[in-house]
Amino acid sequence: MNQVSDTIYDIPWTLASASPRRLALLRQIGIEPEVNPANIDEQPEDHHPVEAACTNATQKLETILPDVKEGIVLAADTVVILDGTGLGKPSDHLVARETLRRLANRTHTVVTAFAIHYCLSGKRIVTGESTLVRMRALADEEIERYLATGEPYDKAGAYGIQGQAASFVDRVEGCYFNVVGLPLARVLTTAAELLHT
Repeated sequence: MNQVSDTIYDIPWTLASASPRRLALLRQIGIEPEVNPANIDEQPEDHHPVEAACTNATQKLETILPDVKEGIVLAADTVVILDGTGLGKPSDHLVARETLRRLANRTHTVVTAFAIHYCLSGKRIVTGESTLVRMRALADEEIERYLATGEPYDKAGAYGIQGQAASFVDRVEGCYFNVVGLPLARVLTTAAELLHT
């Protein structure tokens, strides 16, 4: 992996996302991006979830790119995959409940695809990171209590590892921050690669 120089922190960043989690992650490592959410019609995740996530991230990037004149532009899309099928954000209470029941006592994959563009060179990289997450067995009462918090409804796979669902997770193999919404080390080294090519 590339080393990251201070230049990464000194140039402007634009985040093409309304996600408070992605914004918080960038702030956590000392990057204060301009937030410019991109509204797109997202690709369905059921048949080719990784391709859909890459397409969504790219479309988000391209949507806001005409408005950005300098620095780094970053867009991302996260999908939860179980048995080869993408589990998106649940549309309602019933879908959220069924999703959590399916994930319980099993291992699933979380993929965050991200598109990153350097305005000065016009170069871009679209890539992704995968993390394995093992959930413990869940009682129906636990699921119902979690649904009542309202937390699952804006999250792929109907849970947030950084929230109250933290106690559902037995094991994480790979980047934890990827599950939250951005693989931070990978994002920074990819940005560094763009700056030096």
